[in-house]
Amino acid sequence: MTTVTALCLSACGNDNDDKAGDSNGKIAGAATGDGQSASPETSPSAVSGRPKIELPADLTYTFEWPKTGNADKDAVLSDSEQSIKAVDLAIVNQNALDKAYLFYYEGEAAAGTQKFVQNYVDHDAAVTGAYRFYNPELTLGKDGAASLSYCEDQGKAYVKYLKTKKIKKTPVTVKSYVVYHTSLKRNGEGVWVIEKIVSQSGSAKCQP
Repeated sequence: MTTVTALCLSACGNDNDDKAGDSNGKIAGAATGDGQSASPETSPSAVSGRPKIELPADLTYTFEWPKTGNADKDAVLSDSEQSIKAVDLAIVNQNALDKAYLFYYEGEAAAGTQKFVQNYVDHDAAVTGAYRFYNPELTLGKDGAASLSYCEDQGKAYVKYLKTKKIKKTPVTVKSYVVYHTSLKRNGEGVWVIEKIVSQSGSAKCQP
């Protein structure tokens, strides 16, 4: 797998006709709102300037990321959850340079996410439906580094076109299950930010 740069519209299943780009995978387009979460209610550390993320009620999510009991690992999971939500906020705001996701993404990951969100903006599109994240694998490295892999179920998530109000529903296939690999570092403010992210749809690891 290679670093994701040109990205397709998230939640588009196996239908390529309306993709805004093409790649080996997709950046997670998790939705937030009042949806169910299997992980304990997290309260990200009180960092100055941490963005508040509020998204429409038609977006729901489930994070099957239980606490580990390790403070650093739990912080990585919490900040990663916020980073996923922040990307959806940028899509909802139709702003490829939205400050919320830039709080959690740097370098290659930020550049790829900007292109990903811009694809939605160019197509007057947003996201709707339900997302599920599961099977996290987390490793802490040295000097404030970490790696996190996880799965995403996009089977009930769809693209919504803003001008026509049309929701593009696609059938669930093996490609509806995506694996992500992220490289993170803890910055000077204590936030775990994503530096690199790669993904692969149809991952055998993520199939139900």
